[in-house]
Amino acid sequence: MNKTTNYNNFTLPSINGQIWLTLSYNTFHMPTLRITKEFRFEGAHALPGYDGRCRNIHGHSYILYVTVKGEPLNGTDSPKEGMVVDFKELKSIVNENIIDIYDHALILRNGAVAAQEIAEGYGNVVMVDFQPTTENLICHFARAIADKLPHGVELFSLRLYETAGSYAEWFASDNI
Repeated sequence: MNKTTNYNNFTLPSINGQIWLTLSYNTFHMPTLRITKEFRFEGAHALPGYDGRCRNIHGHSYILYVTVKGEPLNGTDSPKEGMVVDFKELKSIVNENIIDIYDHALILRNGAVAAQEIAEGYGNVVMVDFQPTTENLICHFARAIADKLPHGVELFSLRLYETAGSYAEWFASDNI
């Protein structure tokens, strides 16, 4: 049995007492959303001149959380309708600019004692112009991917775990 029901000056069709309302995506503004993808990689580093055990070459099982923000695709017939960015595309950007470079790498500061000799003798040694702390790495990672994101998608934050209980965070809003 079809009838109409009036709710706050809106007349909606109902069937057997149930309200059926079909909204087109074009009838409302899509909110800004954040999506996050997790990445894992193994790496080693040393902090030359540091006054603790981290001055020695040692490794970590890093976990990197990448959060981006944007408006979901809206009002199209695309199969990506409703996505801020395809997770596959985000994965490709992060893999190409971070994971493929740093996974199973030894990260050393340019000019560190024996750094050049180690780099020449072993594969996958990454030389950087900064002390390779988690804090410096996360800032470097933000610069490496921020401008690679698709139009309308912004890097919101990064979280880089060095150990299960220690991490650094980077937020775009803190770095304007």
